[in-house]
Amino acid sequence: MASQPSFPTKVKLAAAHSAPVYMSKSATLAKAINLIHAAARDGVSMLVFPETYVPGYPYFIECYPPFKQVAALAKYAEESVVVDEDLDGVVEACRTTGVSVVLGVSERMKGGYTCFNSQVFVAGGRGGGIKGTHRKLQPTYVERIIWAQGDGSTLKTWKGMLGPEEADGKEKSWNVGGLACWEHTMLLARQALITQQEHVHAAAWPALSTMAGFEESADSQIEALMKCHALTVQCFVVAASNFVDETCLEWMKENLGEQGFVKRGGGWSAVIHPFCNVLAGPVTGEKEELVAAEVDLKDLGMVKIWVDADGHYSRPEILPFMWDKEAYWEVGKKHELRVSEVKRGEAAKKA
Repeated sequence: MASQPSFPTKVKLAAAHSAPVYMSKSATLAKAINLIHAAARDGVSMLVFPETYVPGYPYFIECYPPFKQVAALAKYAEESVVVDEDLDGVVEACRTTGVSVVLGVSERMKGGYTCFNSQVFVAGGRGGGIKGTHRKLQPTYVERIIWAQGDGSTLKTWKGMLGPEEADGKEKSWNVGGLACWEHTMLLARQALITQQEHVHAAAWPALSTMAGFEESADSQIEALMKCHALTVQCFVVAASNFVDETCLEWMKENLGEQGFVKRGGGWSAVIHPFCNVLAGPVTGEKEELVAAEVDLKDLGMVKIWVDADGHYSRPEILPFMWDKEAYWEVGKKHELRVSEVKRGEAAKKA
């Protein structure tokens, strides 16, 4: 059976069921900081934010013709987060309060315009700070016009989010990972987290049930995927969704015109046990709430007696697994180097 850390086991996990100050990076980051302090007052150890909470999920891409969106897309990129430059206030709040945060952002490459659908992992406490960023591997449907594809280098779990990375020279931290929205349908992405012994999973979602065609099915889809991940990986899942409020609808109306494809409300936020018990929530609809539950990570040991996906249930001799961990987007040039290497390899084989 996969080993477990010996650091503290009882922690309070929370999802921020919250709407951003739509299309305002500065105002939404200020709101996020206020929520971090509120979570600290409630004794929360780790707080998970919805998909692209900053500056808000771009619902307009589902509602208007592409040529009509050009100015809105440029504005969205402008309001997107440069991780190295824009998150000092969030980092300071995490250090001051001791709350770790998984913050959903539209990330913009430093010095450029390319954006990603990302989750930023920020550890709380005096030694806290940004641990890393996960970039969604595959933008869904029309998300492709706004976000680039992430690469395998960010498909990982991070230590230090719940407990220190090391104590007495030994690793005693719990592993925290995350995925965004329908990235949870990518079974091999989930397998990559399994091989890194994910203990707590941060799932980021938009208000899917407010979109035309999803009103009756979205909440069931999210619940099914979240419970499947909890049991398949044997981890605690914190699912955080935003909801659509009037500021979002008004921004779209004022900047792009009338639309009838996205409405107010939506979202599905919960905390789920590895055996699929819902420990908090689900919370849906247009309400601001920290959906919180105290969990005992020691429960993972009892679950893994039955099924251990990175241990006796993995069967690597029958089901070998690997993924490309190359950082294609590193410094913006790594992809070109990688393609050159592949072409050189192909040329060598022909020779």
